[in-house]
Amino acid sequence: MIDIHCHILPGIDDGAQHIDNSIDMAKAAVQEGIHKIIATPHHKNGRYDNTKQEIVEKVAELNNRLMDEGIPLTILPGQEPAINGELLEDVQKGEILSLNNTQYQFVELPSSHVPRYTTQMLFDLQLKGLTPVIVHPERNMEIQERPELLYNMIEKGALAQLTAGAVCGKFGKRVKNLSFDLIEANLVHFIASDAHNIYKRAFNMKQAFDIVESKYGFDMVYLFEENAELLVDGQNVYKEVPQHVKKKKFLGIF
Repeated sequence: MIDIHCHILPGIDDGAQHIDNSIDMAKAAVQEGIHKIIATPHHKNGRYDNTKQEIVEKVAELNNRLMDEGIPLTILPGQEPAINGELLEDVQKGEILSLNNTQYQFVELPSSHVPRYTTQMLFDLQLKGLTPVIVHPERNMEIQERPELLYNMIEKGALAQLTAGAVCGKFGKRVKNLSFDLIEANLVHFIASDAHNIYKRAFNMKQAFDIVESKYGFDMVYLFEENAELLVDGQNVYKEVPQHVKKKKFLGIF
């Protein structure tokens, strides 16, 4: 299993604070069946500004420590840049780190809304040869109210990554239900941990895939797991035709 979204690098954002925390997270990941993790520190989200070079160095240091500890886990470089007016310029300058140096690029939306320029920004990124991957859309408050916003992004070529903890109900019933709605509408292409520690923000990957398998069958689990593999290798991922999220009946009335 590959986890494409994780805050395992020590001391650079709100994830692991010390190398010992990183080692604890690595051991927990291996217990869940994870053998590769893309480290994705926050970038320009208002609190953290982790440069491409710093991340690459931290990844190398952690891999060396894991090898010394005999932990069968490989860390790959990545970044979680927040969407902002400078993102495209930073990409052009070569300052943004894609996922494992592939064409896949994480994009983090604000938690409260979808900026008006988002669609244009995602289009511009694609013109630069990148495939934007929207992280945890199920936790965006405006998408919760208007899931058609995510549909519009996916229909125009973006991808999306669901949080394992959301599938498991760690962010509440509303987010859990929306997660299932997005899966059923073919609006998400990956499930990843977004793990920050081994306590409140743990991996939850095995549990999430067990839930997905019980609800949708193993083929859906295979799609998500295979897409993570394809992403790491820079290959085209599996995409089903996106659908609009179906409105739920309330007391038998739409």
